[in-house]
Amino acid sequence: MYKRILVPVEHSDADRTIIDHVRALAKMCGATVVLLHVADGWAARAYDELRLRDSKEIREDRAYLDALVAELQAQGFAVESRLAMGDPATEIIKAAEAEGADLVAMATHGHRFVKDILLGATVNKVRHELKVPVLLLQAR
Repeated sequence: MYKRILVPVEHSDADRTIIDHVRALAKMCGATVVLLHVADGWAARAYDELRLRDSKEIREDRAYLDALVAELQAQGFAVESRLAMGDPATEIIKAAEAEGADLVAMATHGHRFVKDILLGATVNKVRHELKVPVLLLQAR
């Protein structure tokens, strides 16, 4: 069914919701899990322009991804990771296409009203522009 599952993670507690769900799904399908973190802080926005190869933000993001990869590999999963810089929605869409993902699985925050407009923009853009299924789970 699914061979490559792209899992955007945001380096927050919400990640556990989607990782726990994808773990079971990947096991059932024998899928490779591709973890993606999109850095969107100051260092990430200036990464290419200022050649910031080793900022604290980027080191912490890489370390977080490495820890998740090690955790999943220790449990027997095929897992890869990618660190992107920029607008999260745009980078998730680009990564899904570049990685040949046949499913994108994301956690959402379940905001209401104004926060939906401001914070739900990533999920809305991703679900409307991708041509592959998008699995959304509300973060615990």
